[in-house]
Amino acid sequence: MSLLSSSVSITRYQIQGKLKNPILETLAAGLKKNAISEIDDPTLDKAVGWTSFEKPYQPDFGGSSFVYGNYLVFSLRIDRKSVPVKLVKKHVVIESEKRLAESGRPYLSRSEKERIRDQVMDRLYATVPATPNLFDIIWNYEDSQLWFFSNLKAANEELETLFLRSFDLTLIRMIPYTAAHYAADLKDTEKDILLELTRTPFTG
Repeated sequence: MSLLSSSVSITRYQIQGKLKNPILETLAAGLKKNAISEIDDPTLDKAVGWTSFEKPYQPDFGGSSFVYGNYLVFSLRIDRKSVPVKLVKKHVVIESEKRLAESGRPYLSRSEKERIRDQVMDRLYATVPATPNLFDIIWNYEDSQLWFFSNLKAANEELETLFLRSFDLTLIRMIPYTAAHYAADLKDTEKDILLELTRTPFTG
């Protein structure tokens, strides 16, 4: 989701840990190392990586192109290949009938059916282009705050995993509980009370 959209969904994170100096060089190295790459392996159905906010289809982290004052702006890109179930079924049936005609047998074994399906999937994935999905990121590296423009569970999980691998930093999602824990200057006794709190169910 783009931060320039008329309506947005945002997940706020607190960042645990500190970047190594020099900070900008560390950031650029992490972004470049885990930049999105095209899906070259025909058996893969997904690619995940960082990309440029201004040039999402041609990642470029040269210089300080991702730096805006105290903020870093870039994007998470998730490319996925999706093959419709009905298309798979069609080609499996065609290939199965072809094998039966060639062998002269009345039926195929379970392993043969599975092998045909795997071959069909590999062939289709090799021809179907990946669909890119972009999720913008704003990171205030001085305040250790990050805003991710998506609430999708799968996208958030990809972000958290890739962020840790790229920068050796942990993202903590700011739900009301964690916001209270990290934002407030709580004493140890108050933190213990917070740990024992349970959610209140609301029914209409």
